[in-house]
Amino acid sequence: MTQPLVTVYVSDWCPYCQRAKGLLTDKQVTFTEINVEDDEKFREEMVARSNRRTVPQIFIGDKHVGGCDDLFALDRSGELDRLIQGAG
Repeated sequence: MTQPLVTVYVSDWCPYCQRAKGLLTDKQVTFTEINVEDDEKFREEMVARSNRRTVPQIFIGDKHVGGCDDLFALDRSGELDRLIQGAG
């Protein structure tokens, strides 16, 4: 089974973005990073997909999993591993 596409919307200055990316990296998850500071259209895309204005916003496949705290909660529950293995 292939790992679903993981997308993380971030900004350069955000410590929560660094934590979320660190967790994904530690789990050896390949992800696409979209910096919302690079172009306003990226922020608009993030808000349209997540209904949230803060970073990070994390998607596994088409599923919005939320921000940094949400990602760590998924990891603690074991659900993150299931999602990144494509079972979600």
